[in-house]
Amino acid sequence: MKIAIISLQGAFQEHADILKKASSELDIECEIILAKTEKDLNGAQGIIIPGGESTTINKLLTETGIDKEIIRLAKKEIPILATCAGMIIISSSGDNQCKKTGKLLGLIDMTVNRNAFGTQKHSFEKELDVKGIGKINAIFIRAPAVTKIDDPDAEILTKMDEKIVAVKKGNILALAFHPELTESTLIHRWFLKSAAKSQDN
Repeated sequence: MKIAIISLQGAFQEHADILKKASSELDIECEIILAKTEKDLNGAQGIIIPGGESTTINKLLTETGIDKEIIRLAKKEIPILATCAGMIIISSSGDNQCKKTGKLLGLIDMTVNRNAFGTQKHSFEKELDVKGIGKINAIFIRAPAVTKIDDPDAEILTKMDEKIVAVKKGNILALAFHPELTESTLIHRWFLKSAAKSQDN
């Protein structure tokens, strides 16, 4: 199975490390590609869009043409895991801060607040129960939150202080927090299982 982690900026190596651990636990053979070009997504059975600086990542996605390839693969129901900045990038709209990010991918018709929990110095960790996945320690760093969902196929998986921080639409999972910065592999195991299931269909 080939998993492409968008590696233009942000916490992509941390995702690769936890993905290796998750694939070992599940005994699933996984080829991890640190994708920097559109061609790197060829044959991908799953895509991870990591946290980082959303404006920078979005700009580089457009410049490399990876944005169009992600949209194409999403239409083919390839599993996508989008964390923190990734949640912003796959949304359809956002607050004034999000508008600086540029045109969003619109994979889920939802609106996000870019810095819903404050600045980096307001970072924190909180145990959350994510529907269908389980209890995890969620790390929030300059995290966004979903303020509105207009997509009838999108499902809220959990909230933090009444703010929506995990949304699922089909094979797309958007998280406001950083699962790659914890020891838990629950999120990445769920993602790998989704990719394996998609591969079988």
